[in-house]
Amino acid sequence: MRCLARSASSAQAVRHSGAEPVSGDLDDAEALREGVKGCDAVFHTAAIVKDWGDPQEFHRINVQGTENLLAAARAAGVPCVVHVSTEAVLAGPTSLAGVDETLPRPREPYGPYSLTKGLAEERVLAANSPTLRTVVVRPRFIWGKGDTSVLPQLVAAVRAGRFRWISGGHYLTSATHVCNVCEALILAAERGRGGEIYFATDGPPIEFRKFVTALLETQGVRPGRRSLPRRLAFTLAGIVESIWSSLHIKAAPPITRMVVKMMGEEVTINDSKARKELGYSGRISFEEGIRQMRNLG
Repeated sequence: MRCLARSASSAQAVRHSGAEPVSGDLDDAEALREGVKGCDAVFHTAAIVKDWGDPQEFHRINVQGTENLLAAARAAGVPCVVHVSTEAVLAGPTSLAGVDETLPRPREPYGPYSLTKGLAEERVLAANSPTLRTVVVRPRFIWGKGDTSVLPQLVAAVRAGRFRWISGGHYLTSATHVCNVCEALILAAERGRGGEIYFATDGPPIEFRKFVTALLETQGVRPGRRSLPRRLAFTLAGIVESIWSSLHIKAAPPITRMVVKMMGEEVTINDSKARKELGYSGRISFEEGIRQMRNLG
């Protein structure tokens, strides 16, 4: 097993996990070709995961980087590429309550992350062929022990006094434990139909407030009760985005439409396609995942 590593610390982490690091990044065609050579499957998990930033950087990493990896896989004769996408490709005006893979992506998604991850999906699906089977897996809200992405941002916001619930957080959400993500990816490589998209979740939805509160409490942090009405939050996000764009401010804005959409209203996913076609089960429950994060199991 090999893993692309951009830094010495990343390479060390790869070795620690029992894999072989390949130095390089998604811009490095030679490193990509060397990394995928002789592989039975490639799992594309790399992306820039932020709700705001330079659109060109998002396109270079999320879209062009995906194209580079697909080209390397084709050149090396790799039979399968599994692409890790996100429910955020659907972030737009349409409700995301009870959605499945048939919902089309919005014409104007909220933010560069949603846009470029959707474009990357297009490239992956278009690359499917008799010699290269490409499959897309969309987890919703990846969580679990060792999270270095979403949870640290939530903790920092609470500690800085910037955290607010939206409409009290009293709506349902789907989520996907990192171990369940791995289960879905392996099954997609083994059984996924080429050119198809599969959602993956932990199973039944959970109240967003209960879920996030439990995550934060594993870090010794309590989120408090402060809240904004969703309509006000969305209006503020639109105004802030306009100001940040017109003034070319590089720092991340305090709120964006994508965050309000993904974290401020119901986002529930029907993953019956993965359960039926792949045999996906989502073995780690919410209770077990929280127990692991509390170092009790």
